[in-house]
Amino acid sequence: MLVDSHCHLNFPEFKDDLDEVIKRAHANGIKYMLTVNTRLSEILALQSITENHENIFCSVGVHPHDSKDYHYPELISQLKNHVKHPKVVALGETGLDYFYNNSEKEAQIDCFNMHLSAGIELDLPVIIHTRDADDDTISCLDKYQNTKGVFHCFSGSRDFAKQGLDRGLYISFSGIITFKTAADLREVVKYVPLDKLLVETDSPFLAPIPNRGKRNEPGFTLFVAKMVAELKGLSLEGVAEASTENFFRLFNKADLIKNV
Repeated sequence: MLVDSHCHLNFPEFKDDLDEVIKRAHANGIKYMLTVNTRLSEILALQSITENHENIFCSVGVHPHDSKDYHYPELISQLKNHVKHPKVVALGETGLDYFYNNSEKEAQIDCFNMHLSAGIELDLPVIIHTRDADDDTISCLDKYQNTKGVFHCFSGSRDFAKQGLDRGLYISFSGIITFKTAADLREVVKYVPLDKLLVETDSPFLAPIPNRGKRNEPGFTLFVAKMVAELKGLSLEGVAEASTENFFRLFNKADLIKNV
């Protein structure tokens, strides 16, 4: 059994065949999925998906690309309101993206800090997107110590992974680790302890080999887990068991729902 810890099932790429996508995921052993919010205007669509599918959870949050539209003080109260939904189990994705800079840095930092503040107050994990923003990401995290969360779709250095791990964060790997150009990242996979590792697709983006270039979907989590197993010299079953246990330890609200 595997968990796709990060996908975007409300995106238009899935509008015509979402039910079939979910069935294929189950057939590949992906029992649970976390569909992740990027704009508050989309949260009702995500909640609806979770209400129609027993083993799917969602988050609420604002992607750094869109933070220019949401870095106002009321954001924290809006986040608090949306997490009242029983299947909203995390905040995010949020963070900093200085590669694209679709929002000004100040807006990104403000928005990220509000998610971190809400996460501590609500005792919920934060799904963190970080790209070309290592120093500022760590600086924000150090203002909100004891944040629970995950660096999602990790593509950074071993040193940056260590900084996250030292602060208690989990590291989630996507199909990028299967790419021919990702030799350095595969070394990071070997470095990250198994009890701090998650797997994801970030679908519909970043389909792993052997499906690179196609639309990504949660069923392809299997290929990510197989690569993790190969790199760590473990069985697929061992990686599946550990990463699933890690998911429900971090997203403990999902664990409570799962056990009802």
